[in-house]
Amino acid sequence: MTKYDYDLITIGAGSGGVRASRLAGSYGAKVAVIEEVREGGTCVLRGCVPKKLLVYGSHYPEEVEDAAGYGWKTGRIDHDWTRLIETKNKELDRLHGIYVNLLENAGVRRYHGRGTVVDPHTVAVGDKCLTADRILIAVGGWPTMPDVPGINHAITSNEALDLRERPDRIVVVGSGYIAVEFAGIFRGYGSEVDLVFRADKVLRGFDEDVRKVLSAEMAKKGINIVANTLPERIEKSEAGVHAYLKNGEVIEANQIMYATGRAPNTKGLGLAEVGVELTANGSVKVNRWSQSSVPSIYALGDVTDRINLTPVAIAEGRCFSETLYNDNPLSPDHDDVPSAVFSQPPVGTVGLAEHEAREKYGAIDVYVAEFRPMKYTLTENPERGMQKLIVDQVSQRVVGAHMVGVDAAEIIQGIGIAIKMKATKADFDATIGVHPTAAEEFVTMRDKRPGPQKARVAD
Repeated sequence: MTKYDYDLITIGAGSGGVRASRLAGSYGAKVAVIEEVREGGTCVLRGCVPKKLLVYGSHYPEEVEDAAGYGWKTGRIDHDWTRLIETKNKELDRLHGIYVNLLENAGVRRYHGRGTVVDPHTVAVGDKCLTADRILIAVGGWPTMPDVPGINHAITSNEALDLRERPDRIVVVGSGYIAVEFAGIFRGYGSEVDLVFRADKVLRGFDEDVRKVLSAEMAKKGINIVANTLPERIEKSEAGVHAYLKNGEVIEANQIMYATGRAPNTKGLGLAEVGVELTANGSVKVNRWSQSSVPSIYALGDVTDRINLTPVAIAEGRCFSETLYNDNPLSPDHDDVPSAVFSQPPVGTVGLAEHEAREKYGAIDVYVAEFRPMKYTLTENPERGMQKLIVDQVSQRVVGAHMVGVDAAEIIQGIGIAIKMKATKADFDATIGVHPTAAEEFVTMRDKRPGPQKARVAD
């Protein structure tokens, strides 16, 4: 007779939890998964997938306008927001079914409800108590909102994906990737958008050139950039809301959406009570094997607040199951992870930002190219792009690559391989470009930007 009901109980059926659970199950472990909402998690149901679908659709008005430069005669186009949300939800239902099948085909038992940890080997769900040799926490994160008077009138990205009607005017609060993505989405579908944030430019923490270029390009597209301030209170109005800003401005809009941060979804999970060490923001502290301070309890994905990206959670899930259930010790590698922001224009980035590289290496070489995408040369579209390479001066290794512009996300995936392989600037220079493309800029940049000291002398 076995000591526990299961070898593994996973709380949370998002991308990371599902990958870990189904692999463990395929390797012969007896596995149960507990999910409070629906299998699929943030990425599939409330994040990457539905957001990217809305991004795709939001590009069409601009593309129709650009088509005139290529000789296409177009008339008025109308959009059916209700139809969009319906078709988006149909796709999410399909993906949810795939996740269910992945688990069931691996022999994983599914439980629905809020799982809470009772002790290092016991999880309660509903009126049941289940035991396991190991417990895996994969509950992800959840949007947070500040304590501002009237905040109950605001929505988050969760609700923004399911609005019954498109707002004619929306205030988006925040400057991170979720904020800039939704600002672009709503603007593309025709909404008037005010992007309000505390910093001086969007995407705080990203490379400074990326921030500067994206801020300028978003403004070109008609997004009202309101920097260096935040709402101090929100009031209900006849149209929707009044946002009273700290700079004295008042914005009347149909909706106000906050995208000012996400927090690990550990509240009420019982982790601290059983001795699991948490950080100040509630994330689970783990070692390189994703093991918490309680040896039988592990955690992965956004709940650990390492790198909050779906592919990272999936990689962590694979390493977890390979190590513990396939006798193949693997720990996730969090260095040089490529990522994208599906803003308009999009951003792709891998490796270090310039300020990070200067701090780590001291002497660096910086190469920057700004350009107008060839796609727009026959149009009135003023959008411009930027590409940037950051090179360690001593080793000549390329330690950072950044792009703003058409196809940035697709291009940075390939560049990410080169940087992961520790390619040098000479390797980039020796690579023949594909012409005519934007991607070739990464292998044709030859002129270094003057360093800070030289720039000051020149001034």
